[in-house]
Amino acid sequence: MPHTIIDIKPHCNRCSFKELCFPLGLEADEFAKLDAVIRQSRRLKKGEYLFRAGENFTSLYAIRTGFFKTAVNTQDGRDQVTGFFMSGELVGMDGLGNKTYTSDAVALEDSEVCELPYYRLNELIEHFPKLSMHFLSMMSKEIIRDQNVMLLLGNMRAEERLAAFLLNLSERLNMRGFSPYDFVLRMSREEIGSYLGLKLETVSRTLSRFNQEGLIVVDHKHIRILQAKKLETMVTGCNISSE
Repeated sequence: MPHTIIDIKPHCNRCSFKELCFPLGLEADEFAKLDAVIRQSRRLKKGEYLFRAGENFTSLYAIRTGFFKTAVNTQDGRDQVTGFFMSGELVGMDGLGNKTYTSDAVALEDSEVCELPYYRLNELIEHFPKLSMHFLSMMSKEIIRDQNVMLLLGNMRAEERLAAFLLNLSERLNMRGFSPYDFVLRMSREEIGSYLGLKLETVSRTLSRFNQEGLIVVDHKHIRILQAKKLETMVTGCNISSE
């Protein structure tokens, strides 16, 4: 299914997430030059692919609205979820190394992204050193995110993994001005399990247990965190931050 291109040109200087996608301190004229580089926004329906593993790396994508997952296909044919991305975050940085995307990026709900063509991005970085430092910082956060996932899979029990996952989502939502303790999961329990290295049944059972213990309230995909401190205690000593 082809992507839908909308006619309205995005304007970074009016975007509520501009300081998450791009560095603080850009002047109005710098944002105007950034607007000239960014291609028209792209809208994707739930389930559509933004890019696929193996495709040539052409662009980075700043998520304006919506939610995405990245996944790779394993040797036994299963999809392994490698990350979740929300408004204000950049997708596609995995393609910077060998100039091909290493994962699939799929919309988990109707979404909109801004496309930053890589060849034009190099031009911007030459003129605005702040952008260069910003993207280095973003890549560093990606490395930290990967390290945290390895920590989850290597050292944590099921309840600790799920507690860390919920707290990570809470922190990221709070950074974007959304409620940190009352939100809807955009991903399925199966996708959460794939990301955390847990079976679907384990994810469902652990969420139910958190609900019964009064740590959270679960209503299908709607989550309310009631006891954030107790969830934090489960993962004490582990860095759950992705920012």
